[in-house]
Amino acid sequence: MKDAVETMNESKRNKSEKKAASVVLSTYRSIADDFNCSDKEDETFEDAKENIIMASFETDLLASLEECCSVLHLFLNNKFQESKDRLLPWVDTSVYHSISYGAISFLQAIMTCNPVDIDDSVEALKRSIDVCNRFRRKSTLSNNSVTKIVKRPNYNTYTDEECHAELCYAESLLLRALVSFLQEENLIGFIKGGLKIRNCYITYKECAEILENRKWTNCVSKMHFESGVLLGIGTFNLVISILPTRVLRLLEFIGFSGNRDIGLQKLADGHKLSHSLRGPLCSLSLLLYHTVLAFALGKGDGDTEYARTVLEPVLKSHPKGVVLIYFAGRIEQVQGNWHKAITCFTESIAAQEEWRQFHLLCYWELTWCHMFMAQWRGALECMSILHKEGMWSKAISAYFKARDRKSVV
Repeated sequence: MKDAVETMNESKRNKSEKKAASVVLSTYRSIADDFNCSDKEDETFEDAKENIIMASFETDLLASLEECCSVLHLFLNNKFQESKDRLLPWVDTSVYHSISYGAISFLQAIMTCNPVDIDDSVEALKRSIDVCNRFRRKSTLSNNSVTKIVKRPNYNTYTDEECHAELCYAESLLLRALVSFLQEENLIGFIKGGLKIRNCYITYKECAEILENRKWTNCVSKMHFESGVLLGIGTFNLVISILPTRVLRLLEFIGFSGNRDIGLQKLADGHKLSHSLRGPLCSLSLLLYHTVLAFALGKGDGDTEYARTVLEPVLKSHPKGVVLIYFAGRIEQVQGNWHKAITCFTESIAAQEEWRQFHLLCYWELTWCHMFMAQWRGALECMSILHKEGMWSKAISAYFKARDRKSVV
């Protein structure tokens, strides 16, 4: 009997010890889980915070517009790589980040004519088109092209995001078409680019219809959209109007039309929307026409005094912007102020080192300034740099280099 009692007591002690050990082990595991859980919560919080930021540009149109306006200011202040870095995280989720990144890549490609930069630009613009298609109005039987001819769509059913996606889609198509001319320098590439430009033209016309017939509830959203429509319609009218007569007749036959006065007026209206994303781009388009294209194409209607009034507010906001200083130099050059022009072009070269290709454009203008002043040695130095570093026509730079050298001798 005594042995049986002792056996029972021993069994109780063992159970008690096992229970205590289990409690200790459970407590230890609980403490360890708390520490691990804390780390995981921190990681989860960081991931969630990043996802919220990413989603904000996907769902909040105004946030992406504001961010891209900041990026444009960076670009105009010569922060070219920083502007691309700011855009890159959201190029797959935001139409405005995607088209802005593609536009910067496009500019880099046309300045360098480097096959690698051209390929990068093509990929960026393809991605921009894909992103825009995700946000565009889905095509149905009621809004296809045939139905639109018979009955105008009810644009009031379009969301702001769908309207802006349509506009960014048109811009992406246009840049993709232009870069295709650089990528495929043959008849097939020309035809492909022409078809893309026609689709772009049709899309811009629909955006103009949206602007005119839709009731906008957000003034800021409308302002940004309107500046984009003015930039697109104005640029199309201006570019088509300055083409040779034969080409213009052919384009009109297949549905294009262009009026220079309308184009300039649309760009001037867009220039007045200075706080919009594309307002400064309308200003740059006006400057390009009045200081470069009108004289390079022999139109003779470039208004340099008007260009100066357009340039002043933009240059005041970006006093070191190389693009703006270049246009200031062009105004002085066209007006015959050679010394002031040389000062502007030299200042533009010294203002940045990120995109050295832009230096070559200034060296080209400096060459002409020196030649007009019969400063042949200065012209020879500029043309030698162009011939050495430029990816453009080596034949032209070699010819001018030989002429300047002969004049120096």
